[in-house]
Amino acid sequence: AGVKAPFSYGATDEFGYQAIENVTTVYEFHATILHLLGLDHKRLSYYHNGLERRLTSVHGSVIHDVLA
Repeated sequence: AGVKAPFSYGATDEFGYQAIENVTTVYEFHATILHLLGLDHKRLSYYHNGLERRLTSVHGSVIHDVLA
């Protein structure tokens, strides 16, 4: 498995200031990279201030459209 290449995912406005199509977050990026490394991002967690937290927060999900 890997990433499709060459590949452009999403689009920006005419000035390139904001994403307007297929907007993703850093959490989704992290989840996708962890998936490519063979790690389950939902099970990967750490303790901080007495709470168990996920690296991808609750918002992260794998971006399957970019995977080959």
